[in-house]
Amino acid sequence: MEKITTVGPDIAKQVFQVHGIDAGGAVVVRQKLRRDDVAPFFRSLPRCLIGLEACATGHHWARVLLALGHEVRLMPAAYVKPYVKRQKNDATDAEAICEAVTRPTMRFVPIKSEEQQSVLMLHRVREILICQRTMLINALRGHLAEFGIVTRQGVAGVSMLVALVEDEDHDLIPLLARSALLPPIQQLREVHEKVSEMDRQIHAWHRSNELSRRLERIPGVGPITANAIVATVTDVSLFKSGSFIAGSCARLFLQPPPGSQFFPRLA
Repeated sequence: MEKITTVGPDIAKQVFQVHGIDAGGAVVVRQKLRRDDVAPFFRSLPRCLIGLEACATGHHWARVLLALGHEVRLMPAAYVKPYVKRQKNDATDAEAICEAVTRPTMRFVPIKSEEQQSVLMLHRVREILICQRTMLINALRGHLAEFGIVTRQGVAGVSMLVALVEDEDHDLIPLLARSALLPPIQQLREVHEKVSEMDRQIHAWHRSNELSRRLERIPGVGPITANAIVATVTDVSLFKSGSFIAGSCARLFLQPPPGSQFFPRLA
């Protein structure tokens, strides 16, 4: 078998498709691999160029293949798509990846470390919890409005609603409705505490990272923004301007939905 110089794996959850070529561009290997067979297969190959789509688990497999001594390049999936020659399937996707990684004009994605992905996960899970908290608050407001109970927006209004539901010394809320609203209020407290805990973790990582602390010195950039930029941007030279970087991170992590303020009186 001719020496494999370039490989395009189409990564998946369980079954991976591999397309490999030699220095002349001839197809040397085209086969499927079970997940457990991926690392042994690439361990048996001499050092070669491996292209991967920057999709789910892409950074993980890039780190695994780098550790095996290969040259690994991640590519945006949208940039690989034009190289799919016929009906889309795993085999044609792997072939397209193998071809795309050799193109001189191809743009590549820096490989993120486990620490970077962990910090990004903190931000993303925090946003999920903030959305859940907002949903609970909106539900509480909507349900109580059915009984003519409407309070002002913000922290004070939510705290007032919670106090009204938990106060049994009035008859503004029917007993059955009060019983139905107590579980969402308890869930609201739990979600709020989880968001606060994630904020503490994000700030702790920010204080431990020199680059994040330096970014905080920029006017208008706070700890969470600086933290997200450091975790998101591996190679700043790939971006045309600092404002583009900040805007990209803001769209991803830093714009909480309406009503997502902190509610200290719920703790």
